[in-house]
Amino acid sequence: MTILDLEQNEFLPYFKGYIDRAKGVELLPGLKSEFKKAYDFYLTVSEDKLVYRYAEGKWTIKEIISHLIDTERIFCYRALRFARQDKTPVAGFDENDYVEASNASNRAIEELLEEYASVRAASISLFKSFSDADLLRKGMAGSGEVSVRALGFLIIGHEKHHINVIKERYLE
Repeated sequence: MTILDLEQNEFLPYFKGYIDRAKGVELLPGLKSEFKKAYDFYLTVSEDKLVYRYAEGKWTIKEIISHLIDTERIFCYRALRFARQDKTPVAGFDENDYVEASNASNRAIEELLEEYASVRAASISLFKSFSDADLLRKGMAGSGEVSVRALGFLIIGHEKHHINVIKERYLE
């Protein structure tokens, strides 16, 4: 299954940029391969760049990694609820508040990457457990509907988005 299988009504227009970044990637293999690329990339970043901010108020690379971890957990929680046909709307979240409370810049990169790997392994297990019918289910998250499979592609595209931002704004 690729993003070409997604219908426009499976995600909010706001997420289209992230979804588009997952073009050409199949869901389960992509959760594995794109994570490996991201993980290997983070291993090449120097310690001084991991805590660098390219502008006032911007996140450090360590904070971006923490943000990816938190967001993936939230997306998987939503996917689980929707796959299990829980009709209760799920509130949005403020990623800036999460990053501010994360203390990520003071954590060792090895610790962050270990947590990141654990979260991705759990995400892969979760998405493997979903049937085709589960993947098509939708629920209300924040201000609109999203499907379980779109959440999986959002994890991939969101990760790729932040890798691109890091390459363009932090490592030049």
